[in-house]
Amino acid sequence: MRNIADNEREAVASPWWKPHVHADRRGFLLARNRIQVALRAFFAADDFIEVDTAILQTSPGNETHLHAFSSELIDEKGDREPLYLHTSPEFACKKLLAAGERRLFTFAHVFRNRETSPTHQPEFTMLEWYRTGETYRSLMIDCAEILRLAAEAGGQSLFRFRGKECDPYAEPERLTVAEAFRRHAGIELLPTIAKNGTTDRDGLKAAVEQAGIRTSEDDSWSDLFSRVIVEKIEPNLGIGRATILYEYPVSEAALARKSRRDGRVSERFELYACGVELANAFGELTDVKEQRRRFEADMDEKERLYGERYPIDEAFLEALAIMPDASGAALGFDRLVMLAAGASRIEQVIWTPVRWQR
Repeated sequence: MRNIADNEREAVASPWWKPHVHADRRGFLLARNRIQVALRAFFAADDFIEVDTAILQTSPGNETHLHAFSSELIDEKGDREPLYLHTSPEFACKKLLAAGERRLFTFAHVFRNRETSPTHQPEFTMLEWYRTGETYRSLMIDCAEILRLAAEAGGQSLFRFRGKECDPYAEPERLTVAEAFRRHAGIELLPTIAKNGTTDRDGLKAAVEQAGIRTSEDDSWSDLFSRVIVEKIEPNLGIGRATILYEYPVSEAALARKSRRDGRVSERFELYACGVELANAFGELTDVKEQRRRFEADMDEKERLYGERYPIDEAFLEALAIMPDASGAALGFDRLVMLAAGASRIEQVIWTPVRWQR
């Protein structure tokens, strides 16, 4: 006679397409569909158009720690051209803004290598949207409404994840990165950033060590910054209500413009609920020379760390020169559904997950 432990082991080992496993997930998947319908209606009511961007791109993006899947185009002459599965539809969406679109959104399948965990899949869905002529604070308002709509469609009055709760109907807290460093790590961040955006690595390292966080001799300023975010700050965000963490240092905002208020920080925010990062948003950088400089610096760092670099999309930089002022956000749709439907792992809310956790 089979016992409960045997049944649990079988459920964990079974692939997602087994009927009994699918039956357990189906409620989450139907909630996913309802949430997507609700968000499409939200954007349509605000005069957005939905676009469908190409997945194959000449560059997958130029952020240091994003890893792409590579492919190859072979033309009728047999000539070969390297292509990549995009890590975000951002470059394509901004080209559409340059072409004349004013408000757009997309549910895009995107691909990131080296990422599998309860909140990561190598293929996932990114909801991106852009507003021309509006600041990134408009996107903060969008995010609050998206949380509410997702909760209604998903059937959850509270988001819960790993013992943490968040009220999706409450107005999100707005917290600067500098305030978060002070509150959760006891670190004064801004004194380690010069007015021109350069950073004081030794000053931040001393503060990080004083806060009891491990460091290494080869840590860069960005390494130290990221470690504080991951260890001290992220676990405390989006508890009770969502958190909008904004004004990231310029060095940590590859495609965002500098803040008009303080040139040490950028017009970038991230949205958190239950300690989970849901969205990343920018007041978009349109300075082509500065954008190229950032791309090249990030690729130099990528080559130093990982021994690889990705090409720069020259057509994107050409489009950026004529793109109007805009703000844009990228939201991990599967993560949002996971919280709004009450799932515990991201693959539970993806119809056909690439990786099924065993």
